[in-house]
Amino acid sequence: MTAPALLGDRVTRDAYPMLDDLASDATGPDVWRTLGAAGRLARVYRDGDPRRGVDPAGLGALLTAVDRRCPLGTTLAVCVPLATCLPLLAGGDGPAARTLAAALRGDAVVALAATDDGAGCDLTSLTTEVTLRDDHVEVSGVKRWITNATACDAVLVLARHRPGPHFTNFTWVLVPADAPGVRAEPADTDLFDGAGAGHLFFDRVRLGREHVVGGVGRGLSGFAAHIAVERLAGALWAVGLCRRVLTETWRHLQDRRYGDGTLWHLEGIRQRYAAALLRARQHQALTESLADAVATRRDATAAAMLKASAAGTVERVLDECAHLQGAYGFRSDGPQRLRAQAALFGIGGGTTEVVLSVVAGATADVLADLDRSPAPEPPVEPGR
Repeated sequence: MTAPALLGDRVTRDAYPMLDDLASDATGPDVWRTLGAAGRLARVYRDGDPRRGVDPAGLGALLTAVDRRCPLGTTLAVCVPLATCLPLLAGGDGPAARTLAAALRGDAVVALAATDDGAGCDLTSLTTEVTLRDDHVEVSGVKRWITNATACDAVLVLARHRPGPHFTNFTWVLVPADAPGVRAEPADTDLFDGAGAGHLFFDRVRLGREHVVGGVGRGLSGFAAHIAVERLAGALWAVGLCRRVLTETWRHLQDRRYGDGTLWHLEGIRQRYAAALLRARQHQALTESLADAVATRRDATAAAMLKASAAGTVERVLDECAHLQGAYGFRSDGPQRLRAQAALFGIGGGTTEVVLSVVAGATADVLADLDRSPAPEPPVEPGR
């Protein structure tokens, strides 16, 4: 019997053979350098240009390939820069343009520092500040739980340049990781090995005005546009992750002896597995139907739906697969540990509750989309 999951694995392996030479515990920078040197990072964008937006098929294939080969933290370290950092850098020149070119070659890793000390995902309450002068800027503040914090060459920092929550009060600044006043501290967790997760401290970091990216006051508008693509990336990654774990579980159930047969021959187990498989297939279908709206139009509602779907699907699939694998699921790289790591899908890039509020706010439009069904074919007259 041949499963679509197995075919997907074969295609991905053939497309990214350079990843097979990496160690099983390869870090985000290891993978980033390998993919960049092979020219594969640019391929996730239309015409190889981050300004043109992502190509969902290309991005999904790359994330699936990395997920198949590397720990979850490593895939996270690749996902965030591709979906958010590089497209943001494409809106700048000078240091931003040079860093973008180096990143696409695999020579530079860029971290995204948006979430703030004490403010979390409420970006309008962040306290990191950038003071704007005629010939320089100065950045001060603390960023928490930043992917690639301990392994990056540069950091895209979202900071406020004046008080208040108005969306024009925030600006992106590209900060070299080795600039005086920058300090990185590893996060207190071992769940995201390979991600370089940590906290960043900026103590009056002084830089030239050319380090402002995308223009003063365009920080939140730029972030809003690109967070939609990051949510799409998470949905694409969820498809590959669920396919991988479901395939592994299916093999386990067919191999595990029980009585005169295997666990796969128990109807109750088959039904539980099928329910998880169905959920993964539903998420895949939703992702395929909304991917273009997010990639081309930055549709915030579509992105929120994908984010909520990915979080719920990963949780359901990993819970079921962890249970179906029994004691085998507790191995060091098994689904019991993976489901703790994958809780990230319901938190990073906006919690499930936050994105569901976005969907609720667009109820009228979503209901209208549900009503846009094809017109029925006219009945055939007798004798025709």
